[in-house]
Amino acid sequence: MEAELIQKFEYLKNEIKKLDSAIVAFSGGVDSALVLKAAFDILKENAVAVTADSLSLPRRELDGAKRIAERIGAKHLIIKTEETENADYLKNPGNRCYYCKSELYKKLKLVSIRLRIKNILNGTNFDDLSDYRPGLKAADENKIISPLKDAKLTKNDVRELARHLDLEVWNKPSSPCLSSRIPYGNEIAMKKLRMVEEAENFLKDMGIKELRVRHFGNTARIEVNEEDQDAISANIKFIEKKFSEIGFGQIETSNFKSGSMNLMINVRAEN
Repeated sequence: MEAELIQKFEYLKNEIKKLDSAIVAFSGGVDSALVLKAAFDILKENAVAVTADSLSLPRRELDGAKRIAERIGAKHLIIKTEETENADYLKNPGNRCYYCKSELYKKLKLVSIRLRIKNILNGTNFDDLSDYRPGLKAADENKIISPLKDAKLTKNDVRELARHLDLEVWNKPSSPCLSSRIPYGNEIAMKKLRMVEEAENFLKDMGIKELRVRHFGNTARIEVNEEDQDAISANIKFIEKKFSEIGFGQIETSNFKSGSMNLMINVRAEN
């Protein structure tokens, strides 16, 4: 590892050493996995992973979080969050993630009280500060600690450290909640979430690892990387049949771009 990255990692570990115990908001992605690994290595049984389960969380992601926490060795709790019962969340405004994270941190605080652990850590990294992240406001309001951000660890830094620590998720694609597949302003409904999850599972079972299925009413927009476009084209009839069974009447294809819905917000803000 480069000297600068080693220095950042030492800063991260030193900050965690200052804590006597910590809850890690654990999604199973590479960011929260690195935080959990560092916290568990330093705090041992005083580091507890907590994963929020809701109707917007794909079952694959929940299963993955369980597996990664077990391999790290940390105690792992799964709690229910109820953002999908919040009318403001269901309206799907541009700051939808604020309501989701507010619900998450409210529930984590209850766990904190029960376990008598005052510190709550999340996986926000330094690059997140330059993206549209309404959830950051909720973290600030609830005094959540973001050790990766504080250590100025970027996404690439996180992946390199995770690979160095032999975390299997070091190259895992980001996987935001299912609600992120529905355009802002379009109401979130549980049927839509189920349709998206089933469609994405179908494509992942074909071997496509990084993708999004965006829900545009009757139309599903499949976003995959350029190298996977041929697989989509070669199987398009098969895909159309399955998507029709799921409830989509039409299919569009597009190149994958993480955060493409956020770009739509930025465009509207500039006009």
